[in-house]
Amino acid sequence: MGSLALFLGILIFSFALTSSAVVPFINLLYKLRFRRLNQETLDAFGKRTPIFDKFHSSKAGVPVGGGLLVVMVVSLFFALMIPALKYFGIEVTSIHNESQAEINVLFFTFLSFAILGLYDDIKKFFHFSDKKFFGLRMRQKLLLQIALASIIACMIYFQLEISILHIPFVGTLQLGYFYIPFATFVIVAFANAVNITDGLDGLAAGLLLFSLFGLWILSSTILDVPLSVFIALWLGSLISFLYFNVFPARIFMGDVGSLAFGATLAVIGLLLGKVLALVIIGFIFVIEIFSSLLQLFAKKYLKRKILPAAPLHLTFQERGWAEPKIVQRAWLLQIMLTIFGVWLAVI
Repeated sequence: MGSLALFLGILIFSFALTSSAVVPFINLLYKLRFRRLNQETLDAFGKRTPIFDKFHSSKAGVPVGGGLLVVMVVSLFFALMIPALKYFGIEVTSIHNESQAEINVLFFTFLSFAILGLYDDIKKFFHFSDKKFFGLRMRQKLLLQIALASIIACMIYFQLEISILHIPFVGTLQLGYFYIPFATFVIVAFANAVNITDGLDGLAAGLLLFSLFGLWILSSTILDVPLSVFIALWLGSLISFLYFNVFPARIFMGDVGSLAFGATLAVIGLLLGKVLALVIIGFIFVIEIFSSLLQLFAKKYLKRKILPAAPLHLTFQERGWAEPKIVQRAWLLQIMLTIFGVWLAVI
């Protein structure tokens, strides 16, 4: 069996497994009342955001936490798949000297950021009676993200001995110890960028899908089996989730998914040594978080808004674009960004 056939088979397997579990999982979330909050509850905690409410009040009551199912499926079968490949005599090659260290980095990133997101989701949905328990404060969440990202950056630097930045048309830069804060910033930035982008039905999941296909191509061309298997499992599960997440969504990703997915997307780019290609592939995520930061800066220091609403997809809604139109056009742009990013990575 060729490597392409193997990876495609793993993707199909992951899709079929998640598809068989997603409807029962949605029903379970309903029973657990793990659902998007209604406006009355948000008002009680001082969380009213008028422009967001204008377009998203109809989404109240939709289950949140679909990212947890994806994380569980991918993590469980990634843990089983690598030993199974070795058992059947398939060589688990890696671009790095130590494939197990690469596997450890992927596991730690995916699970640690998922746990952080799940904790935040649980606080939101099950501790209404005490305002201080309404999720994590932004500063607390950011500090925890930085701590986790720093551990991951150290694992990449010391265990995998990665400390380079490839710049197309220029060459490869050796960053040395500066790689650790650099990688930490990239991981935290993408974790929050995907989290912020996850505001429209199918937007973040669809963008992730196309981004991962690009990174999957890169990992396959260098015969990095752990990365290719992990991305194949992730893609199959994400496609199944997206089927129920497109407009009108029957399930949302939640912080458990968006934080884990964003951080892991960044780590895959770091492991491949293609951070600038990652920025191109994930450019819509970058624009989304930049628009939010720009809006926060303007409101705090200029005492006015620069955009009608932030992140950027809310501005398009405020200007009259229908939600599916925004999402579909973002997907089309993402396809071209992915092609461009992969092209930059291989030249």
